[in-house]
Amino acid sequence: MLPMPRLLTALLALVLSSAALAETSDLAAIARSQGTPEIPGLKMVWLSPWGDVAKSHPWRNIIVHQTEGPTGSARYGAEAQHKNPTRRGVMVWVETDGTVYWAVADNLVPTHTDGADRNDNKYIDNSKTYRQVNKDTSIGVEFAGNFPDVTKGPTDAQIAAWRVLVKVLRARYGIPLERVYAHNWIDFKDARYCEGCALATMAREWGE
Repeated sequence: MLPMPRLLTALLALVLSSAALAETSDLAAIARSQGTPEIPGLKMVWLSPWGDVAKSHPWRNIIVHQTEGPTGSARYGAEAQHKNPTRRGVMVWVETDGTVYWAVADNLVPTHTDGADRNDNKYIDNSKTYRQVNKDTSIGVEFAGNFPDVTKGPTDAQIAAWRVLVKVLRARYGIPLERVYAHNWIDFKDARYCEGCALATMAREWGE
């Protein structure tokens, strides 16, 4: 029989593990729902509600973008995207305070990426992405606020929101971890910094 302290530690670990599994299960159920659900851990602004996920576009990838807009620009970008869904931009926008704007219905395809033209294998194996991880196959998530210093990383609030948001996106559309990409991994972008690289790397390191 385990000594009491070790027994209590084991029981606590079991409780925490069970709670984590229940939370993951609940999040997956929410992710497959319709309307404007409350998502634990996220402050969502629903410009476009979720429809039937079975009727959504067949998304296979997630691309992380960063914009040089100042604080507050995610809201304006999302509102402009909502009014003109197929303009250059993305489906989901994340403000510096962690607020997530769902701008476009998920059966529509915004214009983002430059066609997945990176083929130098600098960051990842581009044989799996070249001309494949593009707007027609990929959900774009835009993180605002790296102005005027493009090398400035995401805020703590954005990272906290991303930790939940990436799980929701993956659960809703059945996207595996290895298909979460930084924009700079698939396109030749601004040489001053690696766009989306820190956030995409975090997502992969966080795992399931």
